[in-house]
Amino acid sequence: MPGPSSGTVRNRRLATELRRLRERAELTGDDVAERLGWSASKVSRIENARQAPRLGDVRSLLELYGVDGTYREQLLQLARDAVRKGWWEAYSDALPEPYASYIGLEMEAEEIRQWETQVVPGLLQTEAYASAVEQWLHSIEMVPPSRVEARVETRLARQSVLTREAPLRLSIVLDEATLLRRYASTDVMREQLEHLLELAELPNVTLQVLRLDGPHPIATGSFTLLQFPQVGGIKFHDVTYIEHLNGCSYVEEETETYRHRLSFERLSAEALDPAESMELISRTARDAWG
Repeated sequence: MPGPSSGTVRNRRLATELRRLRERAELTGDDVAERLGWSASKVSRIENARQAPRLGDVRSLLELYGVDGTYREQLLQLARDAVRKGWWEAYSDALPEPYASYIGLEMEAEEIRQWETQVVPGLLQTEAYASAVEQWLHSIEMVPPSRVEARVETRLARQSVLTREAPLRLSIVLDEATLLRRYASTDVMREQLEHLLELAELPNVTLQVLRLDGPHPIATGSFTLLQFPQVGGIKFHDVTYIEHLNGCSYVEEETETYRHRLSFERLSAEALDPAESMELISRTARDAWG
């Protein structure tokens, strides 16, 4: 069973803190590079989390910025943790880099709020449904069957976050269309909706449906808002993850992530409550796929 730890979030937290410390010291990236005998591109890669810095490099930066005491030790521990590999590294040949990065964020999140308009979210998919979705999504790509299988395995392994010792808190609002859009046979679709009913019984999962014939308050596509706990006394900001045809994008600016939080709250307020949503899912499983 996959463990919850990952270097991804720690590396991003470390990068954010190092950039903040440089700015507080009123130094530019070029200033740091010149004083430490590095290239400016190295400073940029560290501050943008494109590489996990070596422990010695972090020590040099903290000395330059005049950081000591408990805060220094916290940052050094982040640096040690940032180089840890996640379980999904075993699937690296089959996973696009942005997707692998997302898994790292998901594994460390304490809460996820997701609005989905196209497909049942990966954390709630059955194996048969996930396989069908992967085949449809990659019908426009030259993806070998072995890679499709690896991506399905990865998707199923991700679901351990819902049942681990400190489970992820997951709140999802589904557009009703996701219950009706056919990706597989009738049996697979019915099984998927029945699986939703089972997962909705978990105390850490809240599932709601926004009716097609009801109010649609936010004109936006699917998005996932991830929230993180403190690690080593250092808080990491929210991240919004958005998928699109050519890949994905991350929104990290506080105003924009807060906008997505408010959007989710509005969608949740207009959606059916969890009990009514379960009734609709059960009825759809019977009437549309029964």
